Amino acid sequence: MLKSKTFVKKTRSGGVMKIVREHYLRDDIWCGSEVCAECKQESAVLQRDACIESNLCTYPHYLIPDTNVVLHQIDVLEDPVIRNVIILQTVLQEVRHRSAPVYKRLKDIIHEKEKHFYTFTNEHHRDTFIEREPGESANDRNDRAIRVATKWYSQHLKTSESDAEGLKVVLLTNDQGNTQKAEESSLLVYKCEEYIKSLIANPELVDRLALSSDDKNEITSSKVLFPEHLPLSRIQAGIKSGSFLQGSFRASRDNYLEATVFVQGEGEDSTEVLIQGLQNLNRAVHQDVVAVQLLPRNQWVAPSAVVLQDEGTAKDDDAEEEEEEKLQYLNDLRVPVSASKPTGKIVGIIKRSWRPYCGMLNASQIKESTRHLFTPADRRIPRIRIETRQSSTLAGQRIMVAIDGWPKHSRYPNGHFVRSLGSAGEKDTEQEVLLLEHDVPHQDFSQAVLSFLPKMPWAITPEDMVKREDLRHLTVCSVDPPGCTDIDDALHCRELDNGNLEVGVHIADVSHFIRPGNAMDKEAANRGTTVYLCGKRIDMVPELLSSNLCSLRSNVERMAFSCIWEMNDKAEILKTRFTKSVINSKASLTYAEAQMRIDDTTMNDDITQSLRGLNKLAKILKRQRIEKGALTLSSLEVRFHIDSETHDPIDLQTKELMETNSMVEEFMLLANISVAQKIYDEFPDCAMLRKHPAPPPSNYDILLKAAKSKVSIHTDSAKALADSLDGAKVDGFPYFNTLLRILATRCMMQAVYFCSGMDSDFHHYGLASPIYTHFTSPIRRYADIIVHRLLAVAIAADSTYPDLMDKHKQSALANNLNYRHKMSQYAQRASVAFHTQLFFKSRGILNEAGYVLFVRKNAIIVLIPKFGLEGTVFFDTKDKAAPNLVFDEEGPTLKVEQHNFCIFDKVKVTISLDASNIQHQKIRMALIDPVIPGVSVPAPDVEPQAKKPKLDR
Repeated sequence: MLKSKTFVKKTRSGGVMKIVREHYLRDDIWCGSEVCAECKQESAVLQRDACIESNLCTYPHYLIPDTNVVLHQIDVLEDPVIRNVIILQTVLQEVRHRSAPVYKRLKDIIHEKEKHFYTFTNEHHRDTFIEREPGESANDRNDRAIRVATKWYSQHLKTSESDAEGLKVVLLTNDQGNTQKAEESSLLVYKCEEYIKSLIANPELVDRLALSSDDKNEITSSKVLFPEHLPLSRIQAGIKSGSFLQGSFRASRDNYLEATVFVQGEGEDSTEVLIQGLQNLNRAVHQDVVAVQLLPRNQWVAPSAVVLQDEGTAKDDDAEEEEEEKLQYLNDLRVPVSASKPTGKIVGIIKRSWRPYCGMLNASQIKESTRHLFTPADRRIPRIRIETRQSSTLAGQRIMVAIDGWPKHSRYPNGHFVRSLGSAGEKDTEQEVLLLEHDVPHQDFSQAVLSFLPKMPWAITPEDMVKREDLRHLTVCSVDPPGCTDIDDALHCRELDNGNLEVGVHIADVSHFIRPGNAMDKEAANRGTTVYLCGKRIDMVPELLSSNLCSLRSNVERMAFSCIWEMNDKAEILKTRFTKSVINSKASLTYAEAQMRIDDTTMNDDITQSLRGLNKLAKILKRQRIEKGALTLSSLEVRFHIDSETHDPIDLQTKELMETNSMVEEFMLLANISVAQKIYDEFPDCAMLRKHPAPPPSNYDILLKAAKSKVSIHTDSAKALADSLDGAKVDGFPYFNTLLRILATRCMMQAVYFCSGMDSDFHHYGLASPIYTHFTSPIRRYADIIVHRLLAVAIAADSTYPDLMDKHKQSALANNLNYRHKMSQYAQRASVAFHTQLFFKSRGILNEAGYVLFVRKNAIIVLIPKFGLEGTVFFDTKDKAAPNLVFDEEGPTLKVEQHNFCIFDKVKVTISLDASNIQHQKIRMALIDPVIPGVSVPAPDVEPQAKKPKLDR
């Protein structure tokens, strides 16, 4: 049956266009129930015995939730107790339109067979489709469509020739109007909360209920603590007139009374607005999109340089007094007005960016109380007030909590319990927390994804060779860190008959196995990158590809994408070509093994000769890059030696870099630059490139202040900075140059992916290259897969597809890749921090030498080179009287009693683990040397602990 609707639309040019919309209706859509004999269905989803033990519904029943129940109670719907649910097409479409995260979670539930969730396409069924009536809102029409479908199901199951006797259909809605109309139509209808509270099998499920608008005031005081948020219409008018600014809210990690709002401008014309105080923060949560109003210039302040954590209070009445005390403390440490920044207040929320948060429960001190405070692991998120009857069970557990709302009467937002993650402090639990907190997709690959893997045993076929060059005869080898199984790249170097050198970079041809648009491709695009944690790897692609078929292991045939240059002995490129190939690596070496071959004069085999040729050219390439102004920066990376049985860290050391590290890096950089130029020449509008913006001059302030007393640093250009760093040496202080380069690294901007058709600035500041991309790691980076596809089309080795040539889709993809890359880095740092805590856990107190890296108003940040560890020495601790502190912003210096601390000062500190707060365990440092009476601590005897071979099991 075909229904058509005709209407006219005015075009931009003033003409009239007739539009006909056709809607196909069918009468053969299955109901999905096992009990139904009327519908011809092979594999029914809804069970015959649909029993959920309930005091309200003592009979078998199916559930039909409306849109708002799905949107707000998705945590409840995910519980295993909830089964045999009908998701109407009307609801699915509305959820998709209103919340992408909830839509994805709902689709995942529908795909779980044991949940028995059935999608019924009511909008295309002849008996359940309804037209929108004149004057009826879209929302009211959808509510009516849900009631019509519920009524059809009730009658359909009754009239069906089956044993459906007693089986009923229950509509779940929290909408009073919808409930009333459903009852008038004799439908069985309950509020979601009413139904969930009736369940006998799982009373804890009540804790997972999100608060509805009717009960949000139950756990607030009557006193108004925050200004009212302006309605969206006023906000939009204010943004248009320029009286309000729209931006992303970024809470401070170190000071809960402070945040910034990042306002995106045209090009580099972006601003940051400082927000201070609970009233001005006005219930915004980290990453919300907010409307901010600038305060008068005489009320502008400077960011605080003190660390201020929310101690938390259960009494809302104390909020104002608490804030006044803390702000007085901030004002006591205030810097001159000349250092002030644009300051404002939040007047409204444009878009909430809430997600489920990991953390721990702070149980109420009131006996039998069900209301408790939850402390998130992320210090930028405020505490959340929840109701739970499981407080004794959840003590010491990491749990997840979602925010439901933040009334103006409440000091903290209200939320609900989602699930428990396990005991705090356990490695598996903490790893799950850091993956969830950094939004790293880490679930097992679905069957849909795995179905696109090649069947084993796998071998290269004659068809595969048609567009490939056979390079199996070349002496190719790979050089990687120890234990590497996902080998992306291999190299070769040989002398040609004309005396020139042929150098090849061979990269795993992942794009041969991952084809555009299939489930594996979509999953890889979403994950964006492989995440390397201490002792664990979260793969971007399934292991069969990452560690086997794509990995360029030695002595097996593998498909590759090769970039081959002809060079002279001055490393000048004479010819460049790209080809899909087949290689057979002759050796999989570690950096140390490759270095040993190069250095051992008795070895002269083909592999060693190739490595020596590569190493010689790499040194010339590096010198040329540095002459052009490329930066050689520094950051301390640590490597843990993990116990093979307990998986605990037993040793911690900074990574040593060898010539072979640099050798591999130079040829990877050269390949990336060569490929970037090629794909941009061929596809100027849709090339996936990578840029590194030049830092704004203000970023260098800390570097210039730190260096001024010892050396002169110029930051006019990358070349000027590179030359300054190369010449920055202090007699008797060999580590000074490394410290300076570490500080320079902190001044840099983040490198980002972008689409060439959407940007005009391609320059890579750090590499001093006019164009750059990522081509050399497609096993672990999705950007490289896109670059491979572009290059394959450019050399006619593969065909294109629409999304590849769509600059808007490429730009959106680049944004996701930038986000995933950033979160991956944060997750890796968090993993290192956790393993560092494990390492120090049973070692008592250690003494180590370090250097002052930053100076704060009440503390110094100290770097311990031996462990690549940073820690804070506080001088205003609660357990002893605060010393006399004088902070000089210009230095920056901190005078503690009679001693002046400057950046790069050498100090000696104690290092220990403070586990008093199980959720926020931290490395504590205390000053030993210089000796400041009343401040420094005596050096402990650490010998017995230092000899301890490994952690307690």
